[in-house]
Amino acid sequence: MKKKRIIYSVLAVVIVLVTAITWSGLYMLSYSLTPDPNRHDMDSAYATLYSNYPYMQEWTDSMRRCGALRDTFVTMPSGERHHALYARNDSAHGRTAVVVHGYKDCAVKFLFLGHMYHHCLGYNVLIPDLHAHGLSDGEEIQMGWKDRKDVIKWTEVAEQTFRDSTRESQIVVHGVSMGAATTMCVSGEELPRYVTCFVEDCGYTSVWDEFSVQLKEQFGLPSFPLLPVTSMLCRLKYGWSFGQASPLKQVAKCRRPMLFIHGETDTFVPSWMVFPLYTAKHGYKEMWITRGTEHASSFYDYPDEYRDRIMTFLR
Repeated sequence: MKKKRIIYSVLAVVIVLVTAITWSGLYMLSYSLTPDPNRHDMDSAYATLYSNYPYMQEWTDSMRRCGALRDTFVTMPSGERHHALYARNDSAHGRTAVVVHGYKDCAVKFLFLGHMYHHCLGYNVLIPDLHAHGLSDGEEIQMGWKDRKDVIKWTEVAEQTFRDSTRESQIVVHGVSMGAATTMCVSGEELPRYVTCFVEDCGYTSVWDEFSVQLKEQFGLPSFPLLPVTSMLCRLKYGWSFGQASPLKQVAKCRRPMLFIHGETDTFVPSWMVFPLYTAKHGYKEMWITRGTEHASSFYDYPDEYRDRIMTFLR
Protein backbone atom coordinates (compact mmCIF):
# COMPACT_ATOMS: atom_id res chain seq x y z
CA MET A 1 0.00 0.00 0.00
CA LYS A 2 2.87 2.35 0.83
CA LYS A 3 4.49 1.78 -2.58
CA LYS A 4 1.15 2.45 -4.30
CA ARG A 5 0.73 5.72 -2.42
CA ILE A 6 4.22 6.79 -3.49
CA ILE A 7 3.49 5.89 -7.12
CA TYR A 8 0.16 7.75 -7.04
CA SER A 9 1.84 10.77 -5.46
CA VAL A 10 4.55 10.82 -8.11
CA LEU A 11 1.94 10.48 -10.88
CA ALA A 12 -0.07 13.31 -9.39
CA VAL A 13 2.98 15.56 -9.27
CA VAL A 14 3.86 14.67 -12.89
CA ILE A 15 0.30 15.40 -14.04
CA VAL A 16 0.29 18.74 -12.23
CA LEU A 17 3.67 19.70 -13.73
CA VAL A 18 2.69 18.65 -17.26
CA THR A 19 -0.60 20.54 -16.97
CA ALA A 20 1.13 23.64 -15.60
CA ILE A 21 3.78 23.62 -18.33
CA THR A 22 1.18 23.05 -21.06
CA TRP A 23 -0.97 25.93 -19.82
CA SER A 24 2.12 28.10 -19.53
CA GLY A 25 3.03 27.19 -23.11
CA LEU A 26 -0.45 28.12 -24.31
CA TYR A 27 -0.18 31.43 -22.47
CA MET A 28 3.21 32.15 -24.03
CA LEU A 29 1.92 31.26 -27.49
CA SER A 30 -1.02 33.62 -27.07
CA TYR A 31 1.17 36.34 -25.54
CA SER A 32 3.68 36.15 -28.41
CA LEU A 33 1.49 35.61 -31.45
CA THR A 34 -1.77 37.46 -30.70
CA PRO A 35 -2.06 40.54 -32.96
CA ASP A 36 -2.33 44.06 -31.62
CA PRO A 37 -6.04 44.63 -30.88
CA ASN A 38 -5.72 48.20 -32.24
CA ARG A 39 -3.93 47.19 -35.44
CA HIS A 40 -6.69 48.65 -37.68
CA ASP A 41 -6.32 52.13 -36.13
CA MET A 42 -4.56 53.94 -38.96
CA ASP A 43 -5.04 57.39 -37.39
CA SER A 44 -2.91 56.25 -34.45
CA ALA A 45 -0.33 54.78 -36.83
CA TYR A 46 0.00 58.07 -38.74
CA ALA A 47 0.23 59.97 -35.43
CA THR A 48 3.14 57.73 -34.38
CA LEU A 49 4.85 58.25 -37.75
CA TYR A 50 4.54 62.05 -37.56
CA SER A 51 5.68 62.12 -33.93
CA ASN A 52 8.89 60.24 -34.80
CA TYR A 53 9.48 61.94 -38.16
CA PRO A 54 7.68 65.33 -38.29
CA TYR A 55 8.75 66.01 -41.89
CA MET A 56 6.70 63.00 -42.99
CA GLN A 57 3.33 64.74 -42.57
CA GLU A 58 3.88 67.27 -45.35
CA TRP A 59 5.30 64.62 -47.69
CA THR A 60 2.54 62.11 -46.97
CA ASP A 61 -0.23 64.70 -47.35
CA SER A 62 1.18 65.95 -50.66
CA MET A 63 1.58 62.39 -51.96
CA ARG A 64 -2.01 61.60 -50.98
CA ARG A 65 -3.40 64.78 -52.56
CA CYS A 66 -1.83 64.08 -55.94
CA GLY A 67 -2.75 60.39 -55.83
CA ALA A 68 0.87 59.20 -55.76
CA LEU A 69 0.54 57.28 -52.49
CA ARG A 70 -2.13 54.61 -52.78
CA ASP A 71 -3.61 51.58 -51.07
CA THR A 72 -3.96 48.19 -52.67
CA PHE A 73 -5.40 44.86 -51.58
CA VAL A 74 -4.55 41.45 -53.01
CA THR A 75 -5.81 37.97 -52.28
CA MET A 76 -3.06 35.64 -51.10
CA PRO A 77 -2.92 31.95 -52.11
CA SER A 78 -4.36 31.23 -48.64
CA GLY A 79 -7.50 33.17 -49.61
CA GLU A 80 -6.77 35.97 -47.15
CA ARG A 81 -6.96 39.62 -48.19
CA HIS A 82 -3.74 41.55 -47.58
CA HIS A 83 -3.06 45.27 -47.78
CA ALA A 84 -0.12 47.40 -48.92
CA LEU A 85 0.77 51.03 -49.56
CA TYR A 86 2.58 51.84 -52.78
CA ALA A 87 4.01 54.83 -54.63
CA ARG A 88 5.26 55.04 -58.20
CA ASN A 89 8.30 57.11 -59.11
CA ASP A 90 8.46 58.05 -62.79
CA SER A 91 12.26 58.17 -62.61
CA ALA A 92 12.61 54.67 -61.16
CA HIS A 93 12.76 52.75 -64.48
CA GLY A 94 11.86 49.45 -62.80
CA ARG A 95 13.84 49.99 -59.60
CA THR A 96 11.59 49.15 -56.66
CA ALA A 97 11.90 48.75 -52.90
CA VAL A 98 9.63 46.35 -51.02
CA VAL A 99 9.82 47.48 -47.38
CA VAL A 100 8.84 45.03 -44.63
CA HIS A 101 7.75 46.33 -41.22
CA GLY A 102 8.40 44.88 -37.77
CA TYR A 103 6.55 43.06 -34.99
CA LYS A 104 3.07 44.52 -34.30
CA ASP A 105 3.82 47.45 -36.62
CA CYS A 106 2.27 48.27 -39.99
CA ALA A 107 3.03 49.77 -43.40
CA VAL A 108 2.06 53.29 -42.32
CA LYS A 109 4.64 53.41 -39.52
CA PHE A 110 7.37 52.51 -42.04
CA LEU A 111 6.59 55.20 -44.56
CA PHE A 112 9.80 56.93 -43.41
CA LEU A 113 11.73 54.24 -45.32
CA GLY A 114 9.30 54.63 -48.20
CA HIS A 115 10.18 58.33 -48.25
CA MET A 116 13.90 57.50 -48.27
CA TYR A 117 13.56 55.18 -51.25
CA HIS A 118 11.02 57.23 -53.18
CA HIS A 119 12.05 60.82 -52.48
CA CYS A 120 15.81 60.41 -51.93
CA LEU A 121 16.80 57.41 -54.06
CA GLY A 122 14.25 57.61 -56.89
CA TYR A 123 12.67 54.17 -56.38
CA ASN A 124 9.15 52.88 -56.64
CA VAL A 125 7.97 51.71 -53.24
CA LEU A 126 5.62 49.02 -51.96
CA ILE A 127 5.09 48.50 -48.20
CA PRO A 128 2.84 45.57 -47.26
CA ASP A 129 1.01 44.92 -44.02
CA LEU A 130 2.11 41.45 -42.97
CA HIS A 131 -0.34 38.71 -41.99
CA ALA A 132 -2.34 39.82 -38.89
CA HIS A 133 -0.89 43.34 -39.03
CA GLY A 134 -2.41 46.64 -40.12
CA LEU A 135 -5.26 46.14 -42.59
CA SER A 136 -4.25 42.61 -43.63
CA ASP A 137 -6.25 39.54 -42.63
CA GLY A 138 -4.92 37.01 -40.16
CA GLU A 139 -5.44 35.88 -36.60
CA GLU A 140 -1.88 35.12 -35.50
CA ILE A 141 1.56 36.67 -35.95
CA GLN A 142 3.85 34.43 -38.01
CA MET A 143 7.22 35.88 -36.91
CA GLY A 144 8.45 36.17 -40.48
CA TRP A 145 8.35 32.46 -41.31
CA LYS A 146 5.10 31.95 -43.22
CA ASP A 147 5.26 35.67 -44.06
CA ARG A 148 8.13 34.95 -46.45
CA LYS A 149 5.64 33.49 -48.95
CA ASP A 150 3.42 36.56 -48.70
CA VAL A 151 6.38 38.88 -49.31
CA ILE A 152 7.39 36.84 -52.37
CA LYS A 153 3.84 37.36 -53.64
CA TRP A 154 4.20 41.11 -53.00
CA THR A 155 7.42 41.20 -55.04
CA GLU A 156 5.42 39.73 -57.93
CA VAL A 157 2.75 42.40 -57.47
CA ALA A 158 5.43 45.10 -57.34
CA GLU A 159 7.12 43.86 -60.51
CA GLN A 160 3.82 43.81 -62.40
CA THR A 161 2.76 47.21 -61.05
CA PHE A 162 6.01 49.03 -61.76
CA ARG A 163 7.27 47.16 -64.81
CA ASP A 164 9.21 49.38 -67.23
CA SER A 165 9.29 48.38 -70.89
CA THR A 166 12.73 49.94 -71.35
CA ARG A 167 14.54 48.48 -68.31
CA GLU A 168 14.69 45.18 -66.48
CA SER A 169 12.96 45.24 -63.10
CA GLN A 170 15.22 45.35 -60.05
CA ILE A 171 13.69 44.84 -56.59
CA VAL A 172 15.38 45.26 -53.22
CA VAL A 173 13.63 43.74 -50.20
CA HIS A 174 14.36 45.80 -47.08
CA GLY A 175 13.10 44.68 -43.65
CA VAL A 176 13.46 45.91 -40.07
CA SER A 177 13.29 43.72 -36.92
CA MET A 178 10.74 40.97 -37.61
CA GLY A 179 10.63 42.40 -41.13
CA ALA A 180 14.40 41.79 -41.34
CA ALA A 181 13.86 38.19 -40.24
CA THR A 182 11.17 37.94 -42.93
CA THR A 183 13.57 39.39 -45.50
CA MET A 184 16.24 36.81 -44.64
CA CYS A 185 13.66 34.02 -44.81
CA VAL A 186 12.70 35.28 -48.28
CA SER A 187 16.37 35.34 -49.33
CA GLY A 188 16.73 31.58 -48.92
CA GLU A 189 13.94 30.75 -51.35
CA GLU A 190 14.04 30.27 -55.12
CA LEU A 191 13.28 33.75 -56.44
CA PRO A 192 12.80 35.42 -59.80
CA ARG A 193 15.80 37.25 -61.20
CA TYR A 194 14.27 40.67 -60.62
CA VAL A 195 14.66 40.28 -56.83
CA THR A 196 18.25 41.47 -56.85
CA CYS A 197 19.33 42.18 -53.25
CA PHE A 198 18.33 42.48 -49.59
CA VAL A 199 18.74 44.80 -46.62
CA GLU A 200 18.16 43.35 -43.18
CA ASP A 201 18.09 45.74 -40.23
CA CYS A 202 18.33 44.09 -36.75
CA GLY A 203 16.83 40.70 -37.58
CA TYR A 204 17.07 37.66 -35.28
CA THR A 205 18.83 34.37 -35.96
CA SER A 206 15.72 32.28 -35.26
CA VAL A 207 12.39 32.55 -33.48
CA TRP A 208 13.74 30.03 -30.96
CA ASP A 209 16.72 32.27 -30.14
CA GLU A 210 14.60 35.42 -29.95
CA PHE A 211 11.94 33.89 -27.69
CA SER A 212 14.68 32.41 -25.51
CA VAL A 213 16.11 35.91 -25.05
CA GLN A 214 12.68 37.36 -24.25
CA LEU A 215 11.85 34.59 -21.76
CA LYS A 216 14.93 35.53 -19.80
CA GLU A 217 14.60 39.31 -20.20
CA GLN A 218 10.87 39.69 -19.57
CA PHE A 219 10.09 36.80 -17.23
CA GLY A 220 13.44 35.67 -15.83
CA LEU A 221 12.79 32.12 -17.06
CA PRO A 222 15.12 29.56 -18.69
CA SER A 223 14.32 28.16 -22.12
CA PHE A 224 13.70 24.64 -20.81
CA PRO A 225 11.07 23.28 -20.47
CA LEU A 226 8.70 26.05 -21.53
CA LEU A 227 10.16 26.89 -24.95
CA PRO A 228 10.16 23.32 -26.36
CA VAL A 229 6.56 22.86 -25.19
CA THR A 230 5.44 26.19 -26.68
CA SER A 231 7.20 25.38 -29.95
CA MET A 232 5.44 22.02 -30.10
CA LEU A 233 2.08 23.72 -29.46
CA CYS A 234 2.85 26.21 -32.24
CA ARG A 235 3.52 23.34 -34.64
CA LEU A 236 0.27 21.61 -33.67
CA LYS A 237 -1.81 24.79 -33.91
CA TYR A 238 -0.16 26.76 -36.72
CA GLY A 239 2.01 24.26 -38.60
CA TRP A 240 5.49 25.63 -37.83
CA SER A 241 7.99 25.42 -34.99
CA PHE A 242 10.33 28.00 -33.47
CA GLY A 243 13.43 26.13 -34.62
CA GLN A 244 12.07 25.76 -38.15
CA ALA A 245 11.58 29.53 -38.39
CA SER A 246 15.28 30.23 -38.84
CA PRO A 247 16.58 33.23 -40.79
CA LEU A 248 20.06 31.84 -40.05
CA LYS A 249 19.35 28.68 -42.05
CA GLN A 250 17.66 30.65 -44.81
CA VAL A 251 20.38 33.27 -45.20
CA ALA A 252 22.94 30.47 -45.59
CA LYS A 253 21.16 29.57 -48.85
CA CYS A 254 21.17 33.14 -50.18
CA ARG A 255 23.56 33.99 -53.01
CA ARG A 256 22.34 37.52 -53.76
CA PRO A 257 23.86 40.62 -52.15
CA MET A 258 22.78 41.52 -48.62
CA LEU A 259 23.46 44.47 -46.32
CA PHE A 260 23.34 43.68 -42.59
CA ILE A 261 22.56 46.57 -40.18
CA HIS A 262 22.36 46.28 -36.41
CA GLY A 263 22.40 48.64 -33.44
CA GLU A 264 25.45 48.25 -31.24
CA THR A 265 23.43 48.45 -27.99
CA ASP A 266 20.38 46.48 -29.18
CA THR A 267 19.15 44.21 -26.37
CA PHE A 268 15.71 43.35 -27.77
CA VAL A 269 17.27 41.51 -30.69
CA PRO A 270 20.77 41.28 -29.19
CA SER A 271 23.51 42.70 -31.38
CA TRP A 272 25.49 39.44 -31.19
CA MET A 273 22.91 37.84 -33.51
CA VAL A 274 24.13 39.77 -36.54
CA PHE A 275 27.55 38.09 -36.51
CA PRO A 276 26.45 34.45 -37.09
CA LEU A 277 23.99 35.74 -39.68
CA TYR A 278 26.74 37.62 -41.51
CA THR A 279 29.08 34.62 -41.30
CA ALA A 280 26.41 32.26 -42.66
CA LYS A 281 25.78 34.43 -45.72
CA HIS A 282 27.75 33.43 -48.83
CA GLY A 283 28.55 35.76 -51.67
CA TYR A 284 28.55 39.55 -51.61
CA LYS A 285 27.67 41.09 -48.24
CA GLU A 286 28.22 44.21 -46.18
CA MET A 287 27.73 44.94 -42.49
CA TRP A 288 27.16 48.18 -40.59
CA ILE A 289 27.00 48.29 -36.79
CA THR A 290 25.54 51.62 -35.67
CA ARG A 291 27.34 52.98 -32.64
CA GLY A 292 25.23 53.48 -29.52
CA THR A 293 22.00 52.51 -31.26
CA GLU A 294 19.21 50.49 -29.67
CA HIS A 295 16.69 48.23 -31.39
CA ALA A 296 15.34 49.31 -34.81
CA SER A 297 16.71 52.86 -34.36
CA SER A 298 19.59 52.98 -36.85
CA PHE A 299 17.68 55.15 -39.31
CA TYR A 300 16.41 57.41 -36.52
CA ASP A 301 19.91 57.88 -35.10
CA TYR A 302 21.82 58.14 -38.40
CA PRO A 303 19.32 59.13 -41.16
CA ASP A 304 21.85 60.66 -43.58
CA GLU A 305 24.43 57.92 -43.22
CA TYR A 306 21.69 55.28 -43.42
CA ARG A 307 20.52 56.73 -46.74
CA ASP A 308 24.06 57.02 -48.08
CA ARG A 309 24.98 53.46 -47.12
CA ILE A 310 21.84 52.10 -48.75
CA MET A 311 22.57 54.12 -51.89
CA THR A 312 26.17 52.87 -52.05
CA PHE A 313 25.10 49.27 -51.46
CA LEU A 314 22.46 49.42 -54.20
CA ARG A 315 24.94 50.85 -56.66
